[in-house]
Amino acid sequence: MPGLRRDRLLTLLLLGALLSADLYFHLWPQVRRQLRPREDPRGCPCARRTSSPAPDSAAASPNPRAAARNFSRARPGAERRSGRGSKLQALFAHPLYRVPEEPPLLGPEDSLLASQEALRYYRRKVARWNRRHKMYKEQLNLTSNDAPLQLRLEASWVQFHLGISRHGLYSRSSPVVSQLLKDMMHFPTISADYSQDEKALLGACDCTQIVKPSGVHLKLVLRFSDFGKAMFKPMRQQRDEETPADFFYFIDFQRHNAEIAAFHLDRILDFRRVPPTVGRLVNVTKEILEVTKNEILQSVFFVSPASNVCFFAKCPYMCKTEYAVCGNPHLLEGSLSAFLPSLNLAPRLSVPNPWIRSYSLAGKEEWEVNPLYCDTVKQIYPYNSSNRLLNIIDMAIFDFLIGNMDRHHYEMFTKFGDDGFLIHLDNARGFGRHSQDELSILSPLSQCCRIKKKTLSHLQLLAQAEYRLSDVMRESLLEDQLSPVLTEPHLLALDRRLQIILQTVEGCVEAHGEQNVIATDPAQQSAPDSSQANLTS
Repeated sequence: MPGLRRDRLLTLLLLGALLSADLYFHLWPQVRRQLRPREDPRGCPCARRTSSPAPDSAAASPNPRAAARNFSRARPGAERRSGRGSKLQALFAHPLYRVPEEPPLLGPEDSLLASQEALRYYRRKVARWNRRHKMYKEQLNLTSNDAPLQLRLEASWVQFHLGISRHGLYSRSSPVVSQLLKDMMHFPTISADYSQDEKALLGACDCTQIVKPSGVHLKLVLRFSDFGKAMFKPMRQQRDEETPADFFYFIDFQRHNAEIAAFHLDRILDFRRVPPTVGRLVNVTKEILEVTKNEILQSVFFVSPASNVCFFAKCPYMCKTEYAVCGNPHLLEGSLSAFLPSLNLAPRLSVPNPWIRSYSLAGKEEWEVNPLYCDTVKQIYPYNSSNRLLNIIDMAIFDFLIGNMDRHHYEMFTKFGDDGFLIHLDNARGFGRHSQDELSILSPLSQCCRIKKKTLSHLQLLAQAEYRLSDVMRESLLEDQLSPVLTEPHLLALDRRLQIILQTVEGCVEAHGEQNVIATDPAQQSAPDSSQANLTS
C-alpha cells in the first residue's frame, strides 16, 4: 500500500510539472502579449497602439485609387501620438508632398496589374493552397474544423498589389499601406517556409565562397490568415551594436530594424520604392514551427540550455547552434516586409548596379579607381537615353543615408520600361555604423554631378529645422511595435549625411552650373562632362 501511494504521488507531481510547463511556455506568453499595452509605462508608444486590427473603410474599397486623403493623414494612431506639434504631419502637409506627380496616370497601362487577371490568379492560388492543406491534414490523419480560406477582395495585400503604378509602390493618398502594416503586425500565421532563393540552394552551399548566398541569412516566408505573405527577418544584432570596423560589407549582419527604418525613410523622402515593412514579436513555436509543413525547417528547431526555442539556417557552414536565433523563450523580434506581386503577374528585371562593389578581399572595380567612370556609363544603354541614371543616383542617396554598401543589383518592373522606378529591396545591411559616413556610396552623385530637382527639393526641406530629418524619422518610427527602432546616434547620423549630400550637390553646381546639374525635366539627360571637373569627396 505505501508503494502504491508513493506511485500515485509521483504521478500527480509529474502531471503538475507538465501542466506548469504548459502554462509557462504556451499560455503565459500569449497572456503577457495581451496585457502589455496596459502594463507599459506612461509615455511608452507601445501603450497607445491597438491590440487588434481595426477595419479601415477606405482600405476596404475595391478601387485602390479611391482614397482622397493625404497618406500621412491615413494613420489615426499616428495623429494621436504626434499631436498638434507634429513635424511629421507638417512635412506631409507641405506643398512638395501634394504636387501632382508627372507624368499623370492616364489608364490601365500606368497600373502594374490588370485587376481582373490578378484576381483570377489569386483565386487559383487560394484554391490550390486549400487542396494542398487538405491533403497534408489527411496524410497526417489530422482533423480540423477550419473552414477553407477565401480570397477577400478588400484584403490590404490585394489592394496594395492593385495600387502599384508607374509612380511607385503606393500613392501618397492611399490609406492601404497603413492597413497593411496593421495586418502584418496582428494577423495570425497559417504557414511558414524557406524563401525561394534558399530552396534553390538545396542545402548544397559552397564553403569556399567569400560572399555567401542570400539563403543563409535566416529569412522565412510567413503567410497570414488573409493569405497575404511577408518576408520575415529575425533579430541578429542588438540596436546599440555597431558593425565592427574590420567587417567587410558582404559579410555584415542583416538587421531587422534596418529593414523597418529603411521603409520609413523611403516614405519620408517621397520615393515610395521600399515595400511596406513593420516590426513584430513572433512566437517562433506557435507561429513558425507549428504551422510549417517543411520538414527541413522543422528539423532545425531546438531548445537552448537557457530553455529558449531556437532555429538556424540549413546550409552546412551555418548549421551550427552558435549561428542560431532564439526566442525569449518563444518570442523573437523580426521585420516583416510585404511581398510584391508574383513574377507570373508582374515580371521584374534584375540588373547589376553600374557602381557594383568588388566582392573580393582585395580587388577594386573600375569606378573606384577611375574618376571619369560616369562618362563611360553615360554612353551605355539604357543610361544614355532614359531616366535610369537619375534613378541610380536617387538610390545612391538613399543608400548613403542608411549606410548600405551592399547594393550589387537593382530590380524594376518590366512593364514600365526603361523609365520605370527602381525597387529598393533588401536594406537589412543598412544602419550598421553610425560613426562612419561611407562617401564611396555617393559616387554616382559625385562622379556624374546630376540630381533630380524633386529629390533635391525634398532633401533641402528635410535640412530645415522645422522638418529636420532625424526628428521626422524619430516620430515616424514611434508607430512601430518594436520602437525604438533606431538608436539616437543613428538618427543624428541622418542629419550629418544629409548635409554631406547637399554639400556635394553645391560643389557640383559651382563646378558645372545649376542648369547642368539639376534635372528639372524628368526626361532631361544632358550631364556635365566628368573630364571638366569631378567631385570625389
